[in-house]
Amino acid sequence: MTDTMTWTQSIVLGAIQGLTEFLPISSSGHLRIASELMFGQDAGASFTAVTQLGTEAAVLVFFARDIVRIVIAWFRGLFDRTERGLDYRIGWYVILATIPIGLLGYLLKDEIRTAARNLWLVATVLILFSGVFWLAEKYGTRRRSMEQLTLRDGLVMGLAQCLALVPGVSRSGATASAGLFLGLEREAAFRFSFLLAIPAVTASGLFSIPDAINPTGDGMESTGAQLIVATVVAFILGYASIAWLLKFVGNHSMNWFGAYRVILGLTVMGLLAGGVISAT
Repeated sequence: MTDTMTWTQSIVLGAIQGLTEFLPISSSGHLRIASELMFGQDAGASFTAVTQLGTEAAVLVFFARDIVRIVIAWFRGLFDRTERGLDYRIGWYVILATIPIGLLGYLLKDEIRTAARNLWLVATVLILFSGVFWLAEKYGTRRRSMEQLTLRDGLVMGLAQCLALVPGVSRSGATASAGLFLGLEREAAFRFSFLLAIPAVTASGLFSIPDAINPTGDGMESTGAQLIVATVVAFILGYASIAWLLKFVGNHSMNWFGAYRVILGLTVMGLLAGGVISAT
C-alpha cells in the first residue's frame, strides 16, 4: 500500500534536494536516506526526479546569460561556419554527451526505481566514490580552462554522468571528477557539469510527474500542490548552493566532500546493521 506524503515531508525533502543537488554528495542518495530515517519509507525515485526540476531551474537562472549565449551561438553556427566558436561547440558537447544517460536511463528505468535504491548499495557507493574524488584531486593537473574544453572532454563527462543513475554517486561528483582526470580546472569542470545536467534532469523530471502523483511502484503518493511547493523550495536553496559551491571549489578540493561521504556512508551502514532502518 502506498502512503500519502504530508506537507512537512514534501517541504523537508524539497529543502534537502535544493541543498544537496549541486554538491558532490548525491542529492538522490540524501533523499533516499532522509526519507527512510524520518518517515520510515522511500519517497520514491519519481518524487526525486520531479523536485530536481527546481534545482535545474536554478541552473537556468544562475547561468542564464551563458545558456542564452550558447543557444544563440549554436543556432547561428548551424547556418554560418564563421559563427562556430566555443559556445557553438559547447552546445554540441552538451547535446552529444546527454545521449548516453538518456539511453541508459530509459533502458534501466525499472531498476533505477527499485534495486538501485537499496540503502546498502547507496551507502557503499557513497564510500567508494570518495576514493574517486581523491584520485581525481591527486592526479588531475587542473591546468585547462573552460575555453579549452573539447568534444572528448564532453563525451567522457557524459559517460561519467551515467553513473549518477545510482543514488549515492552524485551527478556533479561523477562529471566533475571526470573533468579533473581530463585536466580541467575545478570551476570549469563544475560549470560544464551543471550545463550538462540540464537536458537529462529536465527530461527525467517531466517524464516522472505522473508517477510521482500516482505511484505505480515504490514511493509515497504526493499531490500536485506538494510537488510544486517542494520544487520551489528546491529552486531557492539550489540557487544559493550553486553560488556557494563555485566559490568553494575555487580554493578547496573535493576531498572535503569525500570525507563527509565516508562518514555518512558508514553511519548508514551502522544503522542498517543495527536494524534501525530498512535497506528497502
